[in-house]
Amino acid sequence: MQSSKDEGSGDGSGLSVVNGSQSTDSSRASEGADKTTANKLAVLRQEHRELDDAIQAMVAEGALDQLLLSRLKKRKLMLRDQITKLEDEIVPDIIA
Repeated sequence: MQSSKDEGSGDGSGLSVVNGSQSTDSSRASEGADKTTANKLAVLRQEHRELDDAIQAMVAEGALDQLLLSRLKKRKLMLRDQITKLEDEIVPDIIA
């Protein structure tokens, strides 16, 4: 009886270990993805701030290069769109 009892507990614990490792693997993958997304988000925000500073400096100086100013503003808007997209991935829009 003891051997069948050991076998029964071995089967049950073996399944829970397998199930536990699978959920751990998926949670590790999502944590890694979250960290990667957070890192990308930080880089994009920094670049957005730098572009904003550059645009403000050009406007304050009365820069005559309107083409460059326009390109910087366009790049800044593209960064804002990317930031918004990544923020939506991190915090999904939940309709209550």
